[in-house]
Amino acid sequence: MADTAHTGHPCSGDEIRAAFLDFYEKRGHRRMASASLIPDDPTVLLTIAGMLPFKPVFLGQAERPAPRATSSQKCIRTNDIENVGRTARHHTFFEMLGNFSFGDYFKEQAIQWAWELSTEVFGLSPNNLVVSVFREDNEAGAIWRDVVGVDPKRIIRMDEADNFWASGPTGPCGPCSEIYYDFKPELGDDGIDLEDDSRFIEFYNLVFMQYNRDAEGILTPLANRNIDTGLGLERMAQILQAAPNNYETDLIYPLIEAAAGLAGVDYRGIDAKGKTSLKVIGDHSRAITQLICDGVTASNLGRGYILRRLLRRVVRHGRLLGIDKPFLAAMGEASISLMAAAFPQLVERREVILAELEREEARFLDTLERGEKLLDEVLAAKPSQISGEQAFELYDTYGFPLELTEEIAQEQGLTVDLAGFEVAMEAQRQRAKAAAVSIDLTLQGAIDQITAAAAATAFKGYEALEHPSCVLALVVNGEPAERAGAGDAVQLVLDSTPFYGEGGGQVGDRGVLSGDGVIVVIEGVSRNRSVFVHSGLIERGSLAIGDLVNAQVDRACRRRAQANHTATHLLQAALKQVVDPGIGQAGSLVDFDRLRFDFHCPRAVTAAELEQIEALINGWIADAHTLEVAEMAIEQAKAAGAVAMFGEKYADVVRVVDVPGVSMELCGGTHVANTAEIGLFKIVSESGVAAGIRRIEAVAGPAVLAYLKEREAVVKQLGERFKAQPGEIVERVAALAEELKASGKALVAARSELAVAKAAALAAQAEALGSFHLLVARLDGVEGAGLQSAAQGLADQLGDGAAVVLGGLPDPADLAKVILVAAFGQAVIAAGPKAGAFIGGVAKLCGGGGGGRPNLAQAGGRDGAALDGALQQARAELQGAFQPCR
Repeated sequence: MADTAHTGHPCSGDEIRAAFLDFYEKRGHRRMASASLIPDDPTVLLTIAGMLPFKPVFLGQAERPAPRATSSQKCIRTNDIENVGRTARHHTFFEMLGNFSFGDYFKEQAIQWAWELSTEVFGLSPNNLVVSVFREDNEAGAIWRDVVGVDPKRIIRMDEADNFWASGPTGPCGPCSEIYYDFKPELGDDGIDLEDDSRFIEFYNLVFMQYNRDAEGILTPLANRNIDTGLGLERMAQILQAAPNNYETDLIYPLIEAAAGLAGVDYRGIDAKGKTSLKVIGDHSRAITQLICDGVTASNLGRGYILRRLLRRVVRHGRLLGIDKPFLAAMGEASISLMAAAFPQLVERREVILAELEREEARFLDTLERGEKLLDEVLAAKPSQISGEQAFELYDTYGFPLELTEEIAQEQGLTVDLAGFEVAMEAQRQRAKAAAVSIDLTLQGAIDQITAAAAATAFKGYEALEHPSCVLALVVNGEPAERAGAGDAVQLVLDSTPFYGEGGGQVGDRGVLSGDGVIVVIEGVSRNRSVFVHSGLIERGSLAIGDLVNAQVDRACRRRAQANHTATHLLQAALKQVVDPGIGQAGSLVDFDRLRFDFHCPRAVTAAELEQIEALINGWIADAHTLEVAEMAIEQAKAAGAVAMFGEKYADVVRVVDVPGVSMELCGGTHVANTAEIGLFKIVSESGVAAGIRRIEAVAGPAVLAYLKEREAVVKQLGERFKAQPGEIVERVAALAEELKASGKALVAARSELAVAKAAALAAQAEALGSFHLLVARLDGVEGAGLQSAAQGLADQLGDGAAVVLGGLPDPADLAKVILVAAFGQAVIAAGPKAGAFIGGVAKLCGGGGGGRPNLAQAGGRDGAALDGALQQARAELQGAFQPCR
């Protein structure tokens, strides 16, 4: 890491972050905690910009938290992942320091403060600073020149592509102004080119959100103008620490050193490729640690795929450095230690983070082995070159390093189509960029438009299940309407409602709206921002905007939902008590007839633990605990021990549901008044739904009776069929299973014997080629095990020079299943052909694949019509291989 510079001013990453937030907090900004990397916004997978958490405020869809705010927001971007480690300042994980004005101060104040922060707090010399403005933004240019005093030669006007920010095709937009650091001011002010990365680095971006763009492209000034800024923490650290790149700052370099230690190399002495790998490991280790901390688990979809890809890149670059043992957990430990001061939740989630890293690394190492097998199959086909598509499939699907593919190909006298690989890589790169480079603030759909303009719905359902309400908005067939009639499916907004809107895992209420001659059956209620949207069918009469209706919740459904919701709280408390106090919720569903609870746990919950959990919950139900519900400040609730769902955003004032002595959670859902109202609780199943995520499904209240009745009916049917009492059914089924197993073994043995007997007659058909004996034949009606036995028997009979290939259809009437077996003697193997590679190539002719050992291998296919041709090809290839031996 480079020696630090700018003494007397903030220098370390932690000092820079603190100085920025303190500077703006002293100037009336509310300090906001970083939001989760999992955004509320459904249009993006991850938090990709510092302003994203404030998007609803900028759109006028949410109340501003304060007129001014400041934050250090953690972000993830992977659209240009291939540049990580190769350029001086590309990252996947980064922190964006920001100051925001929501209709408060504007350009002059934002510019002055940005300059004051840069020059006085961070101590940057004005001689090293250059600013850019939008070419038409004369106002910003004048402020920089006349108010701040920047030399006009160091005020660079840029085009719209660089210095005009837009949220989407329509919506809020405005010009930008950026501050650049000049590493080589001695080159002078003439002909400044801000695209020269070796000389300039942009570190502070000021967005002046002052227009609204309509569908015609016309710009209209906003009534309330906003400021959105971003200062890259890693970039400022590079500048203040006089580091040659962002990686060699105290924000990342300790992780590079940790990786170098694991690889037994010296960062300063390693070659450029090695440096790149160490930088990738350092960067990605921060990203994967933070993603797992915020609740992302590795998968093949969405943000889970992003995590999996980053994890596998770390392992791949570790292997390139010679790390031949699992090491992700060690990098996780180093990352937690490095970032814990700024993100204390990393320490709280340490066990979850490390467990996920260990699991996914083990899974990937297994995947790498399968990638190696796939490469063996590619080579077995004896291609003249490994195609770019094949190399990219190995790289992208199996995480197989291109360098390793090239090395193995070279050993076989082959090359890799690198140009084709780059074409495939570029196609993926463009897909990623198209999906992840912007935040679209535009609104779509009638409900979105209505709820964006509507006031928050007053929820009355905690106190009453029936309430008079006024219809504020109607949507029929996706379009806004003034009136709707009988038979219309509608979505409607009321000024107030007793209906619970789906949220916090709990489904929305059902019920009826009634008025002057009208009845609307409400089938569900959702929330769009803070507005409750009631969906249903007009059964009778007509309904218009402004009508008064009586909103009545289905009491039976509400009681069931309440019982299941409170039971879910009890379930989480029991899991913490029986399995692990560190268990955290990963999701839930509270329906009318069932409940589902997902939680972070690295292992399955045992049958004994499930029994203990069930008994504990039913005990709490029998104890008749009276629930206590109160609203309090979020910090007060956390201090009292209330459990919050990790990654969930909460308001300053929260609702706390307390089952005294048992459970205390932040929750906006509906609950029973006393646990005795639940009645009974029964666990239905426990299973895994993702790596490190378990799921318990259960029933509570009246649903338990329905569940038990269903099980009783099954037991009764089994008793009648087996002519056994309920207590004897298990024993009878076990005995039948053993009988079936024994019969199956006897059948397999009989079929194998039959196959061997059939095959014995084939020995006479073997073709002698010098010292080799070639036999290729078709044998239908035999399963794989039998065909293997037959092939091995023939090979033993024909001796070391035997090359036996058998193929057939286990069921001659089913052309979709082909079995192929190869058995080669030691002399054949020594001459070159290997059974595994050979039979895999033959199977491809039948639309399949497979392989195995050099002496015995089995493959399968899906095209029985091609079997005869495949066997002919196999015979020809073997004849060709042994022809010189005649």
